[in-house]
Amino acid sequence: MKWLKRTTTLAKTVYRYGLADLLMPLAGKTWICGLLRKLPKSSEYADTALPVRLRLALESLGPVFVKFGQVLSTRPDLIPHNYAAELSKLQDRVPPFDAELSCRQIEQSLGKPIDALYAQFDTTPVASASVAQVHKARLHSGEQVAVKVLRPNLAPVIEQDLALLRFGAGWIERLSADGKRLRPREVVDEFDKYLHDELDLMREAANASQLGRNFKDSTMLIVPQVYYDYCSRDVLTIEWMNGTPVADIAGLKAKGIDLHRLARYGVEIFFTQVFRHGFFHADMHPGNILVADDGRYIALDFGIVGSLTDYDKRYLAINFLAFFNRDYHRVATAHIESGWVPPDTRAEELEAAVRAVCEPIFNKPISQISFGLVLMRLFETSRRFNVEIQPQLVLLQKTLLNIEGLGRQLDPDLDLWTTAKPFLTRWMAEQVGPKAFLNTLKNEAPDWAQILPSLPRKINMLVDETRQQEMRDAYIHLVKTQQKQNLWLCVIAVALVLILLFK
Repeated sequence: MKWLKRTTTLAKTVYRYGLADLLMPLAGKTWICGLLRKLPKSSEYADTALPVRLRLALESLGPVFVKFGQVLSTRPDLIPHNYAAELSKLQDRVPPFDAELSCRQIEQSLGKPIDALYAQFDTTPVASASVAQVHKARLHSGEQVAVKVLRPNLAPVIEQDLALLRFGAGWIERLSADGKRLRPREVVDEFDKYLHDELDLMREAANASQLGRNFKDSTMLIVPQVYYDYCSRDVLTIEWMNGTPVADIAGLKAKGIDLHRLARYGVEIFFTQVFRHGFFHADMHPGNILVADDGRYIALDFGIVGSLTDYDKRYLAINFLAFFNRDYHRVATAHIESGWVPPDTRAEELEAAVRAVCEPIFNKPISQISFGLVLMRLFETSRRFNVEIQPQLVLLQKTLLNIEGLGRQLDPDLDLWTTAKPFLTRWMAEQVGPKAFLNTLKNEAPDWAQILPSLPRKINMLVDETRQQEMRDAYIHLVKTQQKQNLWLCVIAVALVLILLFK
């Protein structure tokens, strides 16, 4: 019954905001398109642009759809650029839930009264979002902490909305010509994973600890400490961090923070996470970043992180360096080698298309470069060459766009390419140079120490096994030959008997 009620709400929202106009292009010249044209239309938002109507509709449907819209805003491969720009305006701020519910959730989850857990607990939340809210508190040992509490009874609502999103993604895949290539159902599955990861605060605690180890004693980034004795799936307790919001430019200047250095730090932190660690904070919008008085970044909210394999890192580094060096032929061949484009794609054609997109952006400050526009044009090119969209890199694209916005805000003249190229050059040298070879030998030494002494015996066993297999094959061949000979002898004998009988 609840599912039916939610479906009815969705239908009313589609009618109210006139979203049938959005569905018709997907339906193409089919009977569904004709049916959509005949549906009655609301006049409430008739004069409002369609991207704005979509954003308002998602806001009215609640937190899950707002988050889904935020994810779509980072996917110009799925939606036109004007829709992505509009959906990027979606806000995740919602009214806080009752303090009594918050305290009850903490006590049930951690198994102790609030007074036993915290010496001081501020019932007024300092922040409230779609899945959780944050309270300031103090431990009995004296540490100031931030306590994040999940909204109660959220899981059933999320499952209902995810079911509706899967249903819609299935229809898009059936109706749209690009549906199968863009894999909308995989996008929803990916969104499902990230959303459920955010609902497990122990996972967020582990993410924070990992990031903290990666940047221990860093001169660029501070990660708050996690207090695991006060954590569970529904509650997260971490060190309270004092700092200036990164969006408060006036406040940063008043404290004497070097904005040029801060912008450069942001780029270096991003590339360090991606290429050196293969583990990166994937929700680096300004609301999740503070700046300490000593000029270091402070990272907050670790619910969404990304990880890359060694293959992904190497492939991305090759592409980035090829872009920096304007080696578009290498970009094209890297796409073909990786299997991202069909193997029969002509590298020269793909090279020319990539050059047309990327060449205009070089030798310009970041203030004159729109990476959103560049990504949009690259994805348009990808449609032409049937590029398979890689879901594992969606978070990386989103984070890169966040870094672009942050860099433009802090230092409009920041040259992202000049800042990133030396880092990537060093990283590639470490991966393929003599130092990389020595590191590989060092890492593999324990295995070699075990393998080398037994290598002669294993080779001998392999030779013996090969000889035994050859002997078995020869024996089987001999048996089969003998069986054929016996069969022919039987045939000849029968023939002779028949001749004698009928003679």
